[in-house]
Amino acid sequence: MTVVKLGVAGAGVFGSYHAAKIDALADTVLRGVYDTDAARAEALAAKFSTSAFDNYDAFLSGVDGVVIAAPAVKHFELGEAALNAGKHVFIEKPVAASAAAARALADLAGKKGLILQAGHQERYVCEAIGLFSRVRPPQRIECVRHVPFTGRCGDVSAVFDLMVHDIDLIRCMTGADLLNVSAEGNAEKVAAELFLSTGTLAVLNARRSAKASERRMTIVYDDGVIDFDFIRRTLSNTTNTSISSVFDAGEAPLAVRDPLAYGAELFANGVRCGKTLGVSGEDAAETVEWARNIELAAGIESAGDIDLRKRVRK
Repeated sequence: MTVVKLGVAGAGVFGSYHAAKIDALADTVLRGVYDTDAARAEALAAKFSTSAFDNYDAFLSGVDGVVIAAPAVKHFELGEAALNAGKHVFIEKPVAASAAAARALADLAGKKGLILQAGHQERYVCEAIGLFSRVRPPQRIECVRHVPFTGRCGDVSAVFDLMVHDIDLIRCMTGADLLNVSAEGNAEKVAAELFLSTGTLAVLNARRSAKASERRMTIVYDDGVIDFDFIRRTLSNTTNTSISSVFDAGEAPLAVRDPLAYGAELFANGVRCGKTLGVSGEDAAETVEWARNIELAAGIESAGDIDLRKRVRK
């Protein structure tokens, strides 16, 4: 396969971002845009001179792979249909809105021999700057992820909307198992403590009604502290290990400059060679399971679990 034909399912804000990245890729064609709202699909498709669809089967028939940027509660339904149609799938985080749905998608992709890639773009940034390079596990990780109210992603809690980023990064950084969870809050703001098999304590705080955006991570080791600000792209390090500060470089890698474009490139190249090059569905499903454990500890009901139960009863 030389030219890869990709489509975008979901013509909202993130769908438009993904469409732009795909359209800019070499040897890759944006074959179409799907949305249940035909007018919205047509408006986005027109920007890139491609086809608009409000019929998912017709949309899938013309692509090699699909990028799903729809509401999280629709990820399972759209992902399952695409995989059953023999299409490679990229799904924005979270890969599904429930642990059961995430695991089912990962299992289906494995059974079909297809790519299931998740959109955990911040992992690429952290990997590029060396946050995963230390062998010794940290003693403590503190994560803050606050955003002002936007009304977006209201189908899932702040755990699945915001905290899921930090869960993915913590899993990569420690390689640990989750032993115990303590959490409190509600769908809009959650505080959690994760006790890991490495002895690491991870303290996470997510909020969707803050006065200002704040996204930072503090990693405490026995020999020093690493602080990373995701918004300002600043990093301080007092440990004995050198962490690359690529932000000041004249030409930072694509993973840092534009992680969304980097993820799109990985997906297209993965489809081309038939191998998952980005964050795998199985990996993402593990992150969803951690997220659901936090919700359960905080007493937050999962819309994803309810939605899946309704679907199974049909």
